[in-house]
Amino acid sequence: MTKKIGFIGLGIMGKPMALNLIKAGHSLTVHDLNQDAVQTLLKAGATAAGSAREAAEKSEVIFTMLPASKHVKAVVLGDNGILAGAKEGSIIVDMSSITPDVSKELAAEAAKRGVGFLDAPVSGGEPKAIDGTLAIMVGGKEEIFEAAKPVLMDMGKDVTLVGDSGCGVTAKLANQIIVNLNIAAMSEALVLAAKAGIDIEKMYQAIRSGLAGSAVLDAKVPLIMERNFEPGGTIAINMKDMTNVMDTAHEIGVPLPLSSHLLEIFHALKVDGKLMDDHGGIVQYYEKLANVEVRGGSNQ
Repeated sequence: MTKKIGFIGLGIMGKPMALNLIKAGHSLTVHDLNQDAVQTLLKAGATAAGSAREAAEKSEVIFTMLPASKHVKAVVLGDNGILAGAKEGSIIVDMSSITPDVSKELAAEAAKRGVGFLDAPVSGGEPKAIDGTLAIMVGGKEEIFEAAKPVLMDMGKDVTLVGDSGCGVTAKLANQIIVNLNIAAMSEALVLAAKAGIDIEKMYQAIRSGLAGSAVLDAKVPLIMERNFEPGGTIAINMKDMTNVMDTAHEIGVPLPLSSHLLEIFHALKVDGKLMDDHGGIVQYYEKLANVEVRGGSNQ
């Protein structure tokens, strides 16, 4: 069933996700500060809104895909924001990676206006956003989830209700620990192999079907060997996520020694001017320590 949908935030992830909603036949109203991204959506058949409020006024379901908690709060709660224009019975689906406390706050504010709210962050990066196979982890009330699920399935393959409000973004924080520490561990291994002079491509083929194999390994090693750090997920965004991980963990009494170390590695990469590289660029931190570069073929 097609719906009138608002989509706010047309960045690396939001733009392809919005395009998939148009492909699925939905009527889309979009809003973003980046007018180039808006123009891409207009050419695909969307209409533009001058504000989040205007997008909400025209929509049954309003999606947000924004960088951080402060942006989501401003877009949802601002004078010209979503709740200023959303109709009773409409649903806000925040697909950003923010903190659980902010998601719970926004869900409570939406409920006061008779508006549903789901936190529904995603995993899979730009490639899966483009082909519509994202993993989507959702927090919120079951009846609101069931109402929004058919639309979520137009952007993702695995769509799971994890629990009540805040549970989706908590699952995303756990996801980001695993993904980013996996990249860091992989980077250490690649730098060791490169410095030892073995053929990285052959090593990768040797280990990828064993216990060390992973979706992260298959997604990132080929790009690293090509020295391709064009972002699917930037170091900046993942540093924000790992900051949220540590803040949330400390609030509830969970020490995370590996995550805290990784956050410092991200800060070192920031100082080194690598913020807008893909998070596969974590390898560059280790390369600098060992004075070696990981490339395809023999590194001797």
